[in-house]
Amino acid sequence: MKEVSAVINWFIKNQRDLPWRKSTPWGVVVSEFMLQQTPVERVLPIWNLWMKTWPTPGALAKASKAEVITAWGKLGYPRRALRLHECAQIIDQKYDGNVPESYAELIELPGVGDYTANAIRAFAFSLEANVLDTNIRRVISRWKSGIEYPSQSITRNERELAATLIPKVNSHQWAAASMELGALICTSKNPLCVDCPLNSTCSWKNAGYPPSEVKKKTQSWHGTDRQCRGRIMDAVKVSPTSINDIAWSEQSQLERAIASLVLDGLIIEDEGIVRLP
Repeated sequence: MKEVSAVINWFIKNQRDLPWRKSTPWGVVVSEFMLQQTPVERVLPIWNLWMKTWPTPGALAKASKAEVITAWGKLGYPRRALRLHECAQIIDQKYDGNVPESYAELIELPGVGDYTANAIRAFAFSLEANVLDTNIRRVISRWKSGIEYPSQSITRNERELAATLIPKVNSHQWAAASMELGALICTSKNPLCVDCPLNSTCSWKNAGYPPSEVKKKTQSWHGTDRQCRGRIMDAVKVSPTSINDIAWSEQSQLERAIASLVLDGLIIEDEGIVRLP
């Protein structure tokens, strides 16, 4: 398909110089865990530090949970750090330190779902895979379906449509190119349609940019359980801390957040003192 080729050619000329694109399969795995719900700009310094500290699954497998959680820094959703740690241990022990290539093996790893398994296959091993992240879904939704935003969940029809677009040659490049196009050109707000290689055949543009019926959810932060959990994690990364010394206005919410962090394996609570595991 000429439009697919046009997007790949655009990508070759305009892609960002991201370090994991020139890294090892393990470097790709680390990037995929970190990039979940987190912008590239925030991931870059943490990824570079991690790959310098733990360049292989075996190296990370030997780290303590406390070291891993601390090094995760401000990336958010720190459960990802523990899943990545578990993932490293399994790869080191079961696969002799080599990231597996097959979907069936990848999907069994902690923290690896359908998207991540396909992304690793495409970006780490240059294999054909139906990679569907938010950016790719938005590109395909606008270009082929004339809809501003895709649905909250991936539908069977959407997956089947995406599969028909994957070229037989350089399929991994299409995954990277369509993702980059969504990140840089076909953005959620204020897309740069004049610079898009799909400009002339975009169904959404040709229909006059009809607004989507799908309401994009915005996540609140101030006063939420997520903010409270973050406050606790900031404290324990410095040193073991008394619950009474954590500044939070609502005691019941603080206790609930601590309980959830303990359940997630991110902290240990003992007689009113919380610390990293």
